Amino acid sequence: MNLILLGAPGAGKGTLAAILIEKMGVPSISTGNILREAIKNGTDLGRKAKAFMDEGKLVPDELVIGLLKARVAEPDCSKGYILDGFPRTIPQAEELDRIAKIDCALSLEVPDEVIAQRMSGRRVCLKCGATYHIENFPPKAEGICDACGDPIVIRADDKPEVVQSRLATYHETTEPLVGYYRAQGKLKAIDGTQGIENTVKFAAEALGIEV
Repeated sequence: MNLILLGAPGAGKGTLAAILIEKMGVPSISTGNILREAIKNGTDLGRKAKAFMDEGKLVPDELVIGLLKARVAEPDCSKGYILDGFPRTIPQAEELDRIAKIDCALSLEVPDEVIAQRMSGRRVCLKCGATYHIENFPPKAEGICDACGDPIVIRADDKPEVVQSRLATYHETTEPLVGYYRAQGKLKAIDGTQGIENTVKFAAEALGIEV
């Protein structure tokens, strides 16, 4: 199954994806993680992307689509994959339709005020891209990534003033994807405010998988 996760920044897409990949046996592809790796490595693409991400703006299509094309062609995607953070615009969705068959778009519905509270407590590992929340999904050891042992930090784009900019951008640019995939008969919308256990349960029911 080729699955897209939709929802505002901070809706819980990354956390849900981490659980679903274990249940479904397919990789999660986060363009955000790919871009952050490029930033960490100081590549030309990374420097260009960082200027946009630090201001809460979307990274331009030409910096993203090439990375995605290469990623979904890798062997571990042969049985499907979960896209987290892509597409973000209607043109990206149209481009995606030309290079891949999307089976379902799962939309996590979370109000803006809940998003703001969540993102103030979110932490990320810059080495491996794992995400945590100091209240809802803390690491086993405070301030340390469970996966690789590096410190976890608050990202520049999770700071309050940037969060508001990101939400405004989402509503204007990305939220129309809900209608795009609804028109294709591929949209499944679930309540993302009921805690991770219930969110996983709702997602499994929508996708018709066992958890």
